[in-house]
Amino acid sequence: MTVPASPDRRFTVPPPLTRLLTQLPPYPGSLLLVTGLNLVLARQLPADVGAVLDGRRIRIQVRDAGLRFDFRWQHGQFRACVPQPAPDLTLSANAHDFLRLARRLDDPDTLFFNRRLSMEGDTELGLVVKNALDALELPVFDPAQWAPSAVFARLQALRPSGPSHGQR
Repeated sequence: MTVPASPDRRFTVPPPLTRLLTQLPPYPGSLLLVTGLNLVLARQLPADVGAVLDGRRIRIQVRDAGLRFDFRWQHGQFRACVPQPAPDLTLSANAHDFLRLARRLDDPDTLFFNRRLSMEGDTELGLVVKNALDALELPVFDPAQWAPSAVFARLQALRPSGPSHGQR
């Protein structure tokens, strides 16, 4: 997916793709999302934020894609859950805006005040989530991190520096 540089030219999911995506069962998508959240965000969440999130049901709704992802924070990690009629908090935006938020190209306040991000439900929980997003280090999703050379460099850094067992 190519995201235009100009904020005036926002990418939207094409309607034929939206029709296809809305036919997918919600739980597997939620499971994929929480896997990513646990890899990228869980380690950055302060204990006090985790305490507020504990057991609370959150929904991410991607408006233009017709997707919903339901999850909660429990026992120190995000866990997928089946869709509920009334989650504690729903965050809604288009795919383009969620990507800009994840890449730290826009902050939650900007998107919220421009009516591109909405939060419904428990306002205190919404503020905790917004403040936690503001406090995250670096872009959460930086495509350059996943370039083969960057992944290879991270893997190399994990290797022990001493001689391998096969060398004498």
